[in-house]
Amino acid sequence: MRTGFKIALALFSLIPLYFAYLGLSQGAAGLMPEAEVASPLDNQLRYLSGVYAMVSMMIWYALTDIDRHRRLLQLIVAGLVIGGLGRLISHLSVGPGDSTQFAGMIIELSTPLLLVWQSWVTEKPVEDNGS
Repeated sequence: MRTGFKIALALFSLIPLYFAYLGLSQGAAGLMPEAEVASPLDNQLRYLSGVYAMVSMMIWYALTDIDRHRRLLQLIVAGLVIGGLGRLISHLSVGPGDSTQFAGMIIELSTPLLLVWQSWVTEKPVEDNGS
Protein backbone atom coordinates (compact mmCIF):
# COMPACT_ATOMS: atom_id res chain seq x y z
CA MET A 1 0.00 0.00 0.00
CA ARG A 2 2.90 2.34 0.78
CA THR A 3 4.50 1.76 -2.62
CA GLY A 4 1.16 2.29 -4.34
CA PHE A 5 0.74 5.62 -2.55
CA LYS A 6 4.22 6.75 -3.55
CA ILE A 7 3.64 5.73 -7.18
CA ALA A 8 0.28 7.52 -7.24
CA LEU A 9 1.82 10.64 -5.71
CA ALA A 10 4.71 10.56 -8.20
CA LEU A 11 2.25 10.25 -11.09
CA PHE A 12 0.09 13.01 -9.59
CA SER A 13 3.15 15.28 -9.51
CA LEU A 14 3.30 15.12 -13.29
CA ILE A 15 0.00 17.02 -13.62
CA PRO A 16 1.26 20.37 -12.25
CA LEU A 17 4.57 19.80 -14.04
CA TYR A 18 2.75 19.42 -17.37
CA PHE A 19 0.74 22.59 -16.84
CA ALA A 20 3.88 24.40 -15.69
CA TYR A 21 5.55 23.48 -18.95
CA LEU A 22 2.54 24.62 -21.00
CA GLY A 23 2.20 27.90 -19.12
CA LEU A 24 5.89 28.75 -19.21
CA SER A 25 6.32 27.84 -22.86
CA GLN A 26 3.04 29.14 -24.33
CA GLY A 27 1.79 31.72 -21.86
CA ALA A 28 -1.79 32.92 -22.08
CA ALA A 29 -1.75 32.47 -25.87
CA GLY A 30 -1.85 28.72 -25.22
CA LEU A 31 -5.27 29.14 -23.64
CA MET A 32 -6.53 31.81 -26.03
CA PRO A 33 -4.82 31.25 -29.41
CA GLU A 34 -7.36 33.35 -31.33
CA ALA A 35 -7.37 36.32 -28.96
CA GLU A 36 -4.97 39.16 -28.38
CA VAL A 37 -3.39 38.45 -25.02
CA ALA A 38 -2.92 41.22 -22.48
CA SER A 39 0.67 41.30 -21.28
CA PRO A 40 -0.27 41.47 -17.55
CA LEU A 41 -2.38 38.31 -17.95
CA ASP A 42 0.43 36.51 -19.78
CA ASN A 43 2.92 37.64 -17.14
CA GLN A 44 0.75 36.38 -14.28
CA LEU A 45 0.08 33.04 -15.96
CA ARG A 46 3.78 32.43 -16.59
CA TYR A 47 4.58 33.33 -12.97
CA LEU A 48 1.92 30.94 -11.67
CA SER A 49 3.28 28.26 -13.99
CA GLY A 50 6.55 28.54 -12.08
CA VAL A 51 4.60 27.92 -8.88
CA TYR A 52 3.09 24.81 -10.52
CA ALA A 53 6.62 23.57 -11.19
CA MET A 54 7.51 24.08 -7.53
CA VAL A 55 4.46 22.06 -6.44
CA SER A 56 5.84 19.11 -8.41
CA MET A 57 9.27 19.57 -6.85
CA MET A 58 7.80 19.74 -3.34
CA ILE A 59 5.89 16.51 -3.98
CA TRP A 60 9.11 14.84 -5.17
CA TYR A 61 10.84 16.01 -1.99
CA ALA A 62 7.99 14.68 0.15
CA LEU A 63 8.29 11.31 -1.59
CA THR A 64 11.76 10.83 -0.09
CA ASP A 65 10.15 10.23 3.33
CA ILE A 66 6.35 10.30 3.40
CA ASP A 67 6.30 9.80 7.17
CA ARG A 68 8.56 12.73 7.95
CA HIS A 69 7.13 15.09 5.31
CA ARG A 70 3.46 14.79 6.24
CA ARG A 71 3.22 18.52 7.10
CA LEU A 72 4.62 19.43 3.70
CA LEU A 73 2.00 17.25 2.01
CA GLN A 74 -0.70 18.88 4.14
CA LEU A 75 0.49 22.32 3.00
CA ILE A 76 0.60 21.24 -0.65
CA VAL A 77 -2.94 19.89 -0.39
CA ALA A 78 -4.11 23.09 1.34
CA GLY A 79 -2.69 25.17 -1.51
CA LEU A 80 -4.31 22.93 -4.12
CA VAL A 81 -7.69 23.09 -2.38
CA ILE A 82 -7.48 26.91 -2.15
CA GLY A 83 -6.66 26.99 -5.87
CA GLY A 84 -9.57 24.65 -6.59
CA LEU A 85 -11.88 26.94 -4.63
CA GLY A 86 -10.64 29.84 -6.76
CA ARG A 87 -11.52 27.86 -9.87
CA LEU A 88 -14.95 27.11 -8.41
CA ILE A 89 -15.56 30.81 -7.71
CA SER A 90 -14.55 31.62 -11.28
CA HIS A 91 -16.76 28.84 -12.63
CA LEU A 92 -19.78 30.12 -10.70
CA SER A 93 -19.25 33.85 -11.21
CA VAL A 94 -17.68 34.17 -14.68
CA GLY A 95 -18.55 30.85 -16.30
CA PRO A 96 -16.87 27.58 -17.04
CA GLY A 97 -13.32 27.40 -18.30
CA ASP A 98 -12.20 24.71 -20.67
CA SER A 99 -12.48 21.00 -19.89
CA THR A 100 -8.93 20.72 -18.51
CA GLN A 101 -9.60 23.57 -16.08
CA PHE A 102 -12.81 21.92 -14.91
CA ALA A 103 -10.95 18.62 -14.46
CA GLY A 104 -8.25 20.51 -12.56
CA MET A 105 -10.86 21.96 -10.22
CA ILE A 106 -12.26 18.51 -9.47
CA ILE A 107 -8.79 17.07 -8.89
CA GLU A 108 -7.72 19.98 -6.68
CA LEU A 109 -10.85 19.81 -4.55
CA SER A 110 -10.35 16.03 -4.19
CA THR A 111 -6.73 16.17 -3.02
CA PRO A 112 -7.62 15.83 0.69
CA LEU A 113 -8.15 12.16 -0.18
CA LEU A 114 -4.37 11.97 -0.59
CA LEU A 115 -3.99 12.89 3.09
CA VAL A 116 -6.42 10.15 4.07
CA TRP A 117 -4.42 7.67 2.01
CA GLN A 118 -1.18 8.94 3.50
CA SER A 119 -2.51 8.49 7.03
CA TRP A 120 -3.43 4.88 6.20
CA VAL A 121 0.01 4.04 4.86
CA THR A 122 1.91 5.83 7.61
CA GLU A 123 -0.47 4.56 10.32
CA LYS A 124 -0.80 8.00 11.84
CA PRO A 125 -3.88 10.20 11.98
CA VAL A 126 -4.08 13.02 9.44
CA GLU A 127 -4.28 15.58 12.26
CA ASP A 128 -1.22 15.38 14.49
CA ASN A 129 -0.24 17.61 17.37
CA GLY A 130 3.25 18.44 16.19
CA SER A 131 4.96 15.36 17.57
